[in-house]
Amino acid sequence: MSQLLFHLDSSLPTSLQQQLREQIVHAILDGHIPLDEALPSSRKLARELQVARNTVMLAYEQLLDDGYLIAKSRSGYFVNPEILEGRAEKPVRLNDIDAERMPWERLLTVRPSQQETIRKPSDWHRYDYPFLYGQIDPALFPTQHWRECGRDSMSVPAIRSWSVDHLNDDDPLLIEQIHKRLLPRRGVWAKPEEILVTVGTQQALWIAAMLLLKPGRQFGMENPGYVDMYNIARMFTDDIRLLPVDEQGMRPVEELTQCSLVYTTPSHQSPTTVTMPLERRRQLLDMAEIENFLIIEDDYDSETNYLSNPTPALKSLDRHSRVIYVGSLSKTLAPGLRLGYMVAHPTLIREARALRRLMLRHPPTNNQRALALFLDRGYHDALLRQIHQTFENRWHCMSEALKRHLPTFHTPSTFGGSCFWVRGPEGLDCTRLQALARAEGILVECGNLHYFDRPGSEYMRLGFSAIPEERIEPGIERLARLIPKAMERSD
Repeated sequence: MSQLLFHLDSSLPTSLQQQLREQIVHAILDGHIPLDEALPSSRKLARELQVARNTVMLAYEQLLDDGYLIAKSRSGYFVNPEILEGRAEKPVRLNDIDAERMPWERLLTVRPSQQETIRKPSDWHRYDYPFLYGQIDPALFPTQHWRECGRDSMSVPAIRSWSVDHLNDDDPLLIEQIHKRLLPRRGVWAKPEEILVTVGTQQALWIAAMLLLKPGRQFGMENPGYVDMYNIARMFTDDIRLLPVDEQGMRPVEELTQCSLVYTTPSHQSPTTVTMPLERRRQLLDMAEIENFLIIEDDYDSETNYLSNPTPALKSLDRHSRVIYVGSLSKTLAPGLRLGYMVAHPTLIREARALRRLMLRHPPTNNQRALALFLDRGYHDALLRQIHQTFENRWHCMSEALKRHLPTFHTPSTFGGSCFWVRGPEGLDCTRLQALARAEGILVECGNLHYFDRPGSEYMRLGFSAIPEERIEPGIERLARLIPKAMERSD
C-alpha cells in the first residue's frame, strides 16, 4: 500500500495530512487498493513515510468520515466498497472506429480552430525577457487581500447566498460595485438594469455580435485591430468593413455609414495603443445617431495613463444609448479571473442576459462574491495605484530603451497602456525575429495578425506588464542584436 503513495513534501503549503489524504483517495478511486486488503497500520505507514503517527491517524479519520474507508474491529481500515458504486464499466470494443475516418468536414458547420489568433507559450514565465502583452507580474498580484475576500466569500451565510441556482441573475453586491466603483472612474453612470456580468470581455463581445449581427449586416472593424473580435464577427457575417487607424485612433470615414455595428478601442487602440481625442469621439457618436448604427466600446487598459488624466470613456459622452460598453479586470487584477461586464440600454441587456442564460446561465457566483468584496473594501483602488506607479516606471524605461537600442524603429506617440506597438525597418521579418528571440530567452509578439488586408510583417507588440523593470533594457538590447540576422535574406 505505502508503495502506491508518493513521498510527502513538507515544503508544500498543503498540510502533510491533506497530502496523505489526497494520495490515498487517488489510490482508491484509481483502483490500486484491493477491497479485501487492509491499509497499513498508522504506526507502520508513519514509519515508512517518515511522518508523525498522528498525521496518519488524522488522515485515516477524515477518510472514515468522508466514507472512503470503513473500520473493521481488530482488522484495521478497508476501502468502503460503496464509494466505488455507480461507476459504469469500461466498454470493450472489438472494432473501434478510427477517428480519422469520421467525416468531420461534413459533420462540422464551423471550424474556429482554423482561424488565426494570438498564441502565447504557456511557460512564458520561464523566459528571462517576456515582452508579452496581457500577462500579469505575479509580484503585483494582491495575494493577501484576494485570499481574505476569497475566505470571506466562503463563510456560511455567503455560501447559502451564492450556492443556490440564480438562474440568470448576478450577485447584487458585484452589480452595485460595478455601478458605484468601476464605471464612475470612466465617467460612466449606469443603472443596475443596464449592467450584465460576463465571463470576461470575450463573452460580452460574443453576445453583442450574436444579438446584432447576421448575414447581410455590415460590421465595422478597426484595421489594424483586435484579431479575436474580427474572428467573432466572422462567425456571424462575411460583410466586414475594415476601418483605417491613424495617430488618433479609428478614423470616422464614409464606410462607417454602411455599418450596423462598429467595434472600437478608443482609450488605447488595439494594437497601436493610440488614444482617440474627444473631438473625434463626439464626431463618431454623431455619425452613429445620424446613420443609425451601434458601437461596441472595448475599454481595455483604460486606467493606465501616465502623462495626463484619462480621457472619459466614449460611453460617458453617449446621449442616445448608441454605445455598448465592455470592460473587465483582466489587465488590473488577473486575466485568469475571467470576469467582465457589459453596459448598454436595458433592452439589449435583457436580451443579453437571456442569451447568456442559454450559454452558461451566469458566471460562477462564488467568484462574483469574492470580486464584489475585493471592490467593496477598496482593495482594487489600492491595486490600481500600485499598478499605475509600477507601469509608469516600466513605460518610461521601455521608451528610453527603444530609443537607445532600436532607434530605426517607429513608435506611435502614446502616453499609456501596458505595451508598445513598434514598426521595424522595411524588410524586417518579425516572424523570423520572434523565433531568434525565443531561442535567446526573449518573447515578443508579431503584429501581422492584427492586419486583415496586408502582411504587416514589420510590426510587433512589446508588452511590459509581466517583465520586471530591471530586465527591460537588457532584453531590448539583446533583441536589437538580433535585428540584422532577422533581416538577412534566405536563399
